[in-house]
Amino acid sequence: MKRFNQYEPFNISHFELNEWPYPLHNHNHFEVIFIHQGSGWHNINEHQFSYQAGDVFLLGPQDSHTFTIAAATQFTYIRFTEFFFQNTSSGHTGKNLKQTIEYLFHTPYQSLGSLIKESTEKKKVENLITVLLEEYAERKKAFAESVIENIIRSILGILARNISAQAFFNQLESLKRSQALEDILVYVRQHIYYPDKLRMENLAEHMGYSPNYLSIFFKRQTGESLQQYILRYKLKLVETRLRYSEWSISQIAYELGFTDESHLSKLFKKYYQLSPGEFRKSVEQKIT
Repeated sequence: MKRFNQYEPFNISHFELNEWPYPLHNHNHFEVIFIHQGSGWHNINEHQFSYQAGDVFLLGPQDSHTFTIAAATQFTYIRFTEFFFQNTSSGHTGKNLKQTIEYLFHTPYQSLGSLIKESTEKKKVENLITVLLEEYAERKKAFAESVIENIIRSILGILARNISAQAFFNQLESLKRSQALEDILVYVRQHIYYPDKLRMENLAEHMGYSPNYLSIFFKRQTGESLQQYILRYKLKLVETRLRYSEWSISQIAYELGFTDESHLSKLFKKYYQLSPGEFRKSVEQKIT
């Protein structure tokens, strides 16, 4: 399979095609693809989705895709690498961006096809992209970089909101989840930084079940225990911080409620076969 690499943290391209010229491929970066006009099919990870004007697709580094164009199509591609997140993740707004990124890239968004269904939401994104293209064309002007970063935040925020509205948890591992299970998963995500609220007895009380019933119900629906799910979710957040932040391992352990750095390292190595420090070094080596 062809792999396209990008070495700058961020770029935008706007173009029109009558026929798709590229083979099936993946990338070393993230892509937001907006369809201004045209129609056809977008093939993502061996799944085919029809597309039309206003559709938006989100791709991660390991996602493979290609387009089949039926009617001349106008695209805008927004591409960004890990460095873009690092350079825009300071302060309060940076924290919000980090949480939005975690939400986006830890959900099975590809299985949804276009991330936006409502015409009003599509229009908002189109308007933002119009301004983004204008600013990007004149990016050497004063404050253009700041404007561009804030527009990107807004676009990612709208995508995250629309993924949530489409009840993405129903897509997890292609299982049809009950509303009760969706409520559990949402509760876990909302309280992942509060370990006491995720204790079985407290979660069960919130859901109105006995701890024993909740434990059995979750295992039957997902094939893993609730505590295993919570741990895997936390470790994915740890992975994101190791990739995109300069936080120390002890800071990460404290934020996510691990007993200490040693406790986090032991669990991380069990699942990743590398210590957090070794994992971070391997990511840095791949970048350099």
